[in-house]
Amino acid sequence: MKELIRTNDAVVLSFAESLMKDAGISCFIADQGMSILEGSLGLLPRRFMVDEDDEQEARQVLIDAGLEAELRDA
Repeated sequence: MKELIRTNDAVVLSFAESLMKDAGISCFIADQGMSILEGSLGLLPRRFMVDEDDEQEARQVLIDAGLEAELRDA
């Protein structure tokens, strides 16, 4: 799995997840359990992950949707 986004913003994560679903790309949001443990205060960022084979396509989908600023370095 490759990390594309790390954020505390649930809206960004939900939007990215929806974009991947529409594109037929599997994704995973890591560290949600830790967010629950810390009381859902949004202190711990969650990581948006995709399979390495889908990384470039997923990056392009996110860029096209205006989330370029949220992307981690390749």
